[in-house]
Amino acid sequence: MVAMQELSEFGIILLFIIGALAFVVFAMGISRFIRPNRPNPEKLAVYECGEESIGNAHGSFNLRFYIIALVFILFDVELIFLFPWATVFGQKALIDQTNGRWGWFALTEMFVFVGILVLGLAYAWVKGHLDWVKPEAKVPVFKSKVPQELYHQVNETILRKDLAYSKRRF
Repeated sequence: MVAMQELSEFGIILLFIIGALAFVVFAMGISRFIRPNRPNPEKLAVYECGEESIGNAHGSFNLRFYIIALVFILFDVELIFLFPWATVFGQKALIDQTNGRWGWFALTEMFVFVGILVLGLAYAWVKGHLDWVKPEAKVPVFKSKVPQELYHQVNETILRKDLAYSKRRF
């Protein structure tokens, strides 16, 4: 009897998961049929922050961006734990039952918790994970048999064609 109740509760969860997946698949399928599909060179052009990209798109990123984001998320989540502490800290019934020792215990517990957070921050700081240093740009060196002026001529030709296309379009 107990196993059937647990199975039915898991069955309900399974139904919710299946329903959620079906909803996502249905919504994506409908949107594919409804949306207009009119690709053009401007839509298919590379876009990154409004500027043309220079160099290889598979350049390595500075790992400090990710470390700082992870440290931020870690401290943000840890600070969420202070809210329950603040609600329990001021309960008059607990303070009265323990003759005031509850307040000192909660205060000490909070200082220990914040102290551990400060130690983590100090560790990240000492290790240099919070330094915002821009790495030196590494320009690839490639010896080509094609003269550099020819590259500039090709780029200018492509730029002129793009400008002519955009003038015709507007």
